[in-house]
Amino acid sequence: MPPSPNATLLVIDDNPSVAAALEVLFSLHDYRTVCATSPEEGLALLRRQPVDLVIQDMNFTEDTTSGEEGEALFKAIRAEHPDLPVILLTAWTHLSSAVDLVKAGAADYLAKPWDDRKLLATVANLLELGQASRALAQCATRDQRQRKDLEAQFDLCGLVWADPAMERVLCLATQVARADVPVLVTGPNGAGKDKIAAILQANSAVKDGPFVTLNCGALPSELIEAELFGTEAGAYTGAGKAREGKFEAADGGTLFLDEIGNLPPEGQMKLLRVLETGRFSRLGSNREKQVKVRVISATNADLPAMIREGRFREDLYYRLNVIEIRVPPLVERPRDILPLANAFLQPGKKLSDGAVHALLRHTWPGHVRELKNVMQRACLLSPGPEIGAGDLGLPVTPVPTAANADPELDRASIEQALARAGGIVAQAAADLGLSRQALYRRMERLGIART
Repeated sequence: MPPSPNATLLVIDDNPSVAAALEVLFSLHDYRTVCATSPEEGLALLRRQPVDLVIQDMNFTEDTTSGEEGEALFKAIRAEHPDLPVILLTAWTHLSSAVDLVKAGAADYLAKPWDDRKLLATVANLLELGQASRALAQCATRDQRQRKDLEAQFDLCGLVWADPAMERVLCLATQVARADVPVLVTGPNGAGKDKIAAILQANSAVKDGPFVTLNCGALPSELIEAELFGTEAGAYTGAGKAREGKFEAADGGTLFLDEIGNLPPEGQMKLLRVLETGRFSRLGSNREKQVKVRVISATNADLPAMIREGRFREDLYYRLNVIEIRVPPLVERPRDILPLANAFLQPGKKLSDGAVHALLRHTWPGHVRELKNVMQRACLLSPGPEIGAGDLGLPVTPVPTAANADPELDRASIEQALARAGGIVAQAAADLGLSRQALYRRMERLGIART
């Protein structure tokens, strides 16, 4: 996104010729410039009107090169306007305080006389980053408002989430919950499909009815039909008395069929008939029963591929898949990792910075279930209240250090980290093992803007 035209820049410099030169330079590029000749005047101006960026001198006393005045000015600006980008100008390129101030949060420092192109590029990049930050803050505010609306209107069954990808799942689930149609929940094992099924039931028109679950992958194929439809006494060896099946138990409510891809062909055919007519017979009986059941199914299998291979009925697939809700793997919703990890912590335990880095850098092939197991293990094994990276038992991934970070962090690495973090710089920085300000500086140097 290009920086906004007519952005306001504040120049604080006691040299009138410097201020005039900067004002001419910036006016040629559609920036509005206001000038102050002393720290006191600059701070007073900042209190009177908003500006988008500050360019300040480091020295306001001719007989010293210490930079104490500029340092005090920067700290005062940072205290009152913590998010306002500040560029430092100094005639002494060896001035150590300027470097220290960059480490403390200044956007950059440039030597006098400055290079016009470099100064303009720095200003443009900082303004662009500022726009992106404001847009992201607006999105965060909107997301927070939407989150509160969801929590106020619907029963979310204690679900923990922060990532927009998961919020989209919730919006769809709550939107279709009251519809009297079958829903197919897809996604990898351990990602939370059962939680979405519970949310669908809790907000449905039959929420006060029974919620019955059957894991189709946990039973031998010869018992699936008996579990679904029930049995009469003597229907098979060992069936000493009649027993109702899951459909009867779920009458007037919801039946959740987990791992539906494991349903055997005979069970598929009978399930299709129940979905079409609402009627079935117990094993060992010719008498039909009528039920009213809302069916939610879930699978980690590729059902279209199974249809092509002749292992799943196409007509059943379209009966089950009136609405499909895909639960993304944890790696596709990185902003959920830390909230979930903290939710799984035992009381009195907290995560160290190293543990946070390790959690964010892991790819979580086992998804939320793996994260829960890792946190439970760490809580048991950590000797004190703080959980370290070593307590997690995750593969060790080297974290970039000041000595090796720059060669490793090319443009692609940073852009990938930002994408994984959904544009959240703080989380991307943690992923890369950097401070937020360090990542900002690398983004500026490489010309990377957040959108």
